[in-house]
Amino acid sequence: MDSGGSSLPSSVAADARKRRVCYFYEPEVGNYYYGQGHPMKPHRIRMTHALLLNYGLLQKMQVFRPNPARERDLCRFHADDYVAFLRSVTPETQQEQMRALKRFNVCEDCPVFDGLFSFCQTYAGASVGAAVKLNHGHHDIAINWSGGLHHAKKCEASGFCYVNDIVLAILELLKRHERVLYVDIDIHHGDGVEEAFYTTDRVMTVSFHKFGDYFPGTGDIRDIGFGKGKYYAVNVPLDDGIDDESYQSLFKPIMAKVMEVFQPGAVVLQCGADSLSGDRLGCFNLSVKGHAECVKYMRSFNVPLLLLGGGGYTIRNVARCWCYETGVALGVEVEDRVPEHEYYGYFGPDYTLHVAPSNMENKNSRKLLDDIRIKALENLSKLQHMPSVQFQERPPDMEFDEEDEDQECGDERDDHDEEMDFPKLSEDFKCKSLPENKQNIKTDMDIDGSEVKNHQEAFQRLNPKVEPVSSEVPAYTKDMVAGLTTVNEPSDVKPHCETFPLFSKS
Repeated sequence: MDSGGSSLPSSVAADARKRRVCYFYEPEVGNYYYGQGHPMKPHRIRMTHALLLNYGLLQKMQVFRPNPARERDLCRFHADDYVAFLRSVTPETQQEQMRALKRFNVCEDCPVFDGLFSFCQTYAGASVGAAVKLNHGHHDIAINWSGGLHHAKKCEASGFCYVNDIVLAILELLKRHERVLYVDIDIHHGDGVEEAFYTTDRVMTVSFHKFGDYFPGTGDIRDIGFGKGKYYAVNVPLDDGIDDESYQSLFKPIMAKVMEVFQPGAVVLQCGADSLSGDRLGCFNLSVKGHAECVKYMRSFNVPLLLLGGGGYTIRNVARCWCYETGVALGVEVEDRVPEHEYYGYFGPDYTLHVAPSNMENKNSRKLLDDIRIKALENLSKLQHMPSVQFQERPPDMEFDEEDEDQECGDERDDHDEEMDFPKLSEDFKCKSLPENKQNIKTDMDIDGSEVKNHQEAFQRLNPKVEPVSSEVPAYTKDMVAGLTTVNEPSDVKPHCETFPLFSKS
């Protein structure tokens, strides 16, 4: 394994600088199951990982197994009683907690399932751990495909999301960087992240999303932030059928202006794959390469970059997309032909990484696109360049428990997580069959069933649940932003990782 995790320049990522890339993966994440017929399937993370392994991409970056986030770590953004509820509720006890289920919006879209809290700890711990790696300066790009659950709010679940790992990761990045940029290319508006930072100028949120009669119903172009955060929320509302060319005609000029005026110290890019053509819940028409062009473009700015997952409900296409985008991060041109591996059957009949867009109508007219671009750039022109940040007392660094606190190994920890080692595949490895685990086949292959219809209708119902903005800064925003500081040294967090052979409607 290349211990440096350095990538080489290529036609996939044309800028000439190498990148040091790290990747976070928990092997158990694919075992979590939202329930029969539910479109959210964590198994897509395992499929993505299998592609990375068989394409040989894992050997080109440092691979870490994250330590789960603790309850008090989650409470740095989420309310104490909400986190306590997530920790305690189980499928067996939920009938006794009906009032709390309703209060915290844990219902059909966000069901209670076995291991719910462990699932939240896993993907949140990976995102925060990835942010810590960027803060330490040992890596230029950090990846956690199990993260990106952007709808979760301070006190409630929403849109298949329970814990907002993105907000937690941004809070970690703010300990080292004066300004952090959040970019969201999921088909759904990144409402949870926008709401968390709506009144601050230290975090700019930019969301490209379907707008109209579509979940969560927020993200109007006129939503630009409030108070000190005015113009630091950028929303790009789109209509059905947008293709690669139309999407990039907005993405590149808007992001170029954002990078010019905001000049972030770090970028968080949520790569929700439900904006791909043919997604089970989506209505856009992006190709894998068109989607990955956003990753390539943000990579070209040479700013520390955190790549997160998000939505994506045709799971074979999710795996295709995030595998290819890992290659973009590394600067590696990934072959179109999918290598034979344990999930090879999912990619038939063509067994290729790229899927052609459909012939669906693009309802985004040239005039509509021009109007959106002009309005967004006009709002950005009203920003002062590089907002200043006062020095304040620095909050404590994120900490992680050891797996076994009874073992006296605390003194042996250092700034470097323990890497995973992956076995090399033999040349004659030929496996076209699906996993032998029949339970997984029943669960994981349910990707195009008719049962999705009810969930899709429930998912798309208008239910933004965003409290009106008052003249007072929300208390939780004050708590999050007030103590954040600018420092010249990275965080001292040392998440534990092990050696080895990822959203609700995001």
